[in-house]
Amino acid sequence: MKKESEGIVIETTEDFARVKASRHGDCKNCGACPGDNATVLDAKNPIGAKAGEHVILEMREQNMIRAAFVVYIMPIISIFLGVLVGTWIFNAVGYYEMVFKVAGGIVFFAISLVYIKVFDKATAKNDASKPVIKKVL
Repeated sequence: MKKESEGIVIETTEDFARVKASRHGDCKNCGACPGDNATVLDAKNPIGAKAGEHVILEMREQNMIRAAFVVYIMPIISIFLGVLVGTWIFNAVGYYEMVFKVAGGIVFFAISLVYIKVFDKATAKNDASKPVIKKVL
């Protein structure tokens, strides 16, 4: 399924445009992004929209769900896995149970943050994950 959003083209390059897009209803309820009700993003520009034009963007919902999972759910899962690994190490060593649990949670959380950064860079380079300008209003 695809979500549509309105935006204004700020600048263009060969096949892409920077668009100041208004948030859709799901984003307004989340509030995780700082700032006003708009976000600037890079979008594919197959129709050749020019700077200053109002456009309709189309984004794949699958990309938004995957990003939300990686940013919000994966760190929580990583913390629990770290605590489990800490417990396993405690069982092997036999002392300092809480230290191993806390350290395991912190280490796995840090690893998840590194993965989020790698995921962010890979997604930014992947043209298939970018929104597409569908029409000029």
